[in-house]
Amino acid sequence: MHKLILIFAKTLLVQLALGTLLWGVEKSIETQVLFRKAIDGYNNIRIPAICVTKAGTLLAFAEGREAGDKGDIDLILRRSEDGGKTWGGIEVIWDDKDNTCGNPCPVVDLDTGTIWLFLTWNLGSDSETAIMTGASEHPRSPWVTYSEDDGKTWANPKKLPHLRKKEWTWYATGPGNGVQLSRGQYNGRLVIPANHADRVTAKRDSKTYRSHIIYSDDHGMSWQLGAIQEPLTNESTVVELADGSVMQNMRSYHGKGNRAVALSKDGGASFAPLYLDNGLQSPVCQANIQRYSWPEESRSRILFSSPTGEKREGITVRLSYDEGETWPVSKMIHESPGAYSNMVGLPNGNVGLLVEIGESSPYETISFIMFDINWLEH
Repeated sequence: MHKLILIFAKTLLVQLALGTLLWGVEKSIETQVLFRKAIDGYNNIRIPAICVTKAGTLLAFAEGREAGDKGDIDLILRRSEDGGKTWGGIEVIWDDKDNTCGNPCPVVDLDTGTIWLFLTWNLGSDSETAIMTGASEHPRSPWVTYSEDDGKTWANPKKLPHLRKKEWTWYATGPGNGVQLSRGQYNGRLVIPANHADRVTAKRDSKTYRSHIIYSDDHGMSWQLGAIQEPLTNESTVVELADGSVMQNMRSYHGKGNRAVALSKDGGASFAPLYLDNGLQSPVCQANIQRYSWPEESRSRILFSSPTGEKREGITVRLSYDEGETWPVSKMIHESPGAYSNMVGLPNGNVGLLVEIGESSPYETISFIMFDINWLEH
C-alpha cells in the first residue's frame, strides 16, 4: 500500500512539473497587432516584410491600400528600437498619388549598415490581369530605395529598368526579405527574390509566372539580374545554406499542394533544376524561409512559415536541422485564417513572425508574433 501511495505521489509530482513546464512554454509566445484593416488609416493593409538593422532595430513594412491589389497603394513602415516590445507610429515611405507602390523586399548590408528596400510600381488604374495580357497603359517595374540612418529616413525611390526584360509583363519583388551571403566565394553579395510573367497571353495565365533573382556585389551601388526559374513558380524566398549555396523556395502552380525549391552554387546566378518539396505542404500562397542558426552555433536550424492545407489558414512554422532537406518539427502558430508572412531572428534570440492573420479573413490584421525557439522545438 505504501509503495502504491509513493508511486502515485511521484506520478502526480511529475504531472504537475510537466504541466508547469508546458505552461511556461506556452507563455513564451506573444502576439501584437501592428496594422489593422479599415482602422489604421487604410481600407486594407497587406503584404508584410520585416528586417533587423545592423543596430538591432526592427523595421516592419506593409502596403497601405485604398482598395485591393490595384489602385492607390502606399508603402508604409513601423519601427521598433526595443526588440519588438513597442513600436512607433505608421510612417509612409512612398506615396505616388493614386498609383501602386508595393511589394516590399528589404535586405540589410551588415558591412555598411545600409538598408536596401526593393519595391514595384505600376499605374493605379492597371490591374494584374491587364498588365499580364498586355492591355495595361504601363508595364510593372522594379524600383529601389535605401536608408542610411537605421530606417528613419529614405532616399527617393529609383527605377531599375535594366532588371526587367522587354517581353516581361507582370513584375514583383519579394515580398518578404532578401539576404546577404556570408560564406564562400560570394560572401557579401546581396540577394533579392523576385518574380515576373514572361509573355503576353490572352488571359491571366499562371504558366507564364517565373521566379528570378536580383543581386549586388558592390553593396547596392549596382544591381544585376540573376537566374530565371522554370515556369509555374512565383513569389519566392531565399536562404543561404551552410556550404554557401542559395536555396530559393517558391510559390508553386504545379497543382501538387507543396513548394517548389531550387539550389544555386554560384550565389543565384544559375540554379539546378527545381524540385517539389513534399515536406512543405502549402496552398498557393507566399511563404518565408529563414535561417535561425548555423551548424557551428549549436546546430543548424532553418525555419519555414506558411499556411497549411488547401486554404489560407493555419499559419505553421516548420524547422529543418539538415539544411532544408527534411522538416521534422512543425507547430501551428495561428489556427484561423492566415496568409503572407516573414520571419526574423530577434536580438534576444527569439523569433519574430510578421504575418497576415484574422478570425474570419486572413487580411484583418498584420500581426507580430514573438516566440522562443524552445517553444517550437518542444
